[in-house]
Amino acid sequence: MLDLVRAAPVSTIDEVLSIMTALDNRLPDSDGLKWFNRLYLQVTRSVRDAVAGPAFRDVRFMSELDIVFANLYFAMLAAGEADASQAPPAWRPLLRMRTRPGIVRLQFALAGMNAHINRDLPQGIVQVFETLGGDPTSDHARRQDFDSVNDLLERVEAEVKTEISVGLVGRVDTVAGRVDDIAAMWKVRAARAAAWTNAEVLWTLRPAPRIRAAFLDTLDKSTGLAGRGLLTPVGLDLV
Repeated sequence: MLDLVRAAPVSTIDEVLSIMTALDNRLPDSDGLKWFNRLYLQVTRSVRDAVAGPAFRDVRFMSELDIVFANLYFAMLAAGEADASQAPPAWRPLLRMRTRPGIVRLQFALAGMNAHINRDLPQGIVQVFETLGGDPTSDHARRQDFDSVNDLLERVEAEVKTEISVGLVGRVDTVAGRVDDIAAMWKVRAARAAAWTNAEVLWTLRPAPRIRAAFLDTLDKSTGLAGRGLLTPVGLDLV
């Protein structure tokens, strides 16, 4: 995959989509990373359509956030593709377990969202504010634009749920129940709200780099711990 992410960092949403589409075409169905990437691809297509219309008050902020956020994903892939230990701790469970049997597509998609939203999104928010100006602790208009993406995310999740849930229908009820329990551990609205709060913390801690680095390290590792829980094998190879 290194050849596909070599073009990053990119500077437009179309370039983001180009790399994600290439990854989708390259990754086999048996690779759990494919199912996070597939969901992320669909979300990014929806964001591109939204920034072309009247959905957001600050289109530049939302576009830049989408690009910066995706570049963090591509940087993780470049770092961890050959050796998962070189990726941030939040991403290591997915990279290490992406071909393990007994884990379903939905679990891989959720684990990727967990890592990307809980670990990467706070940093992405801060980076965009540093580039464009403003302050995440007081910019209510941009926060409202950010929160409005929740509806878009939930709509896309519903649209792709059938595809990423392949293998569950007709299987043992107890196994499907385990997947439901795992999915219930993680909700996108709560995760994105926490991401903005963590971005506010990172922003406020800029004058204290040592404490800021310690906070980010703790966030990274705790996100990885949650990722391991989301990737608990359900007992059958359902991918």
